[in-house]
Amino acid sequence: MTRTQIQLPDELYQRVKAFAEQRELSLAEVARRGIELFLSRYPEPSGPSGEWKLPCVDGGGLNVPLEQLRAMAVEDEATRSLR
Repeated sequence: MTRTQIQLPDELYQRVKAFAEQRELSLAEVARRGIELFLSRYPEPSGPSGEWKLPCVDGGGLNVPLEQLRAMAVEDEATRSLR
């Protein structure tokens, strides 16, 4: 078992000390149980490990050539500048 030190605000220390005494537990046991509960509520994320990859987006089958997209953008920009 590893020993460690923690710092608690005075009010929190008084509350946890009283809690431990009421239940006839050591302060260390209350801390261990609290940490175990905390970790059970916030498990490690189970995502893919390794290198991040750019996600693929399904465009819904829209196949527009790049040059046509550029032409549409230029036309849209020209139309907007005329307003």
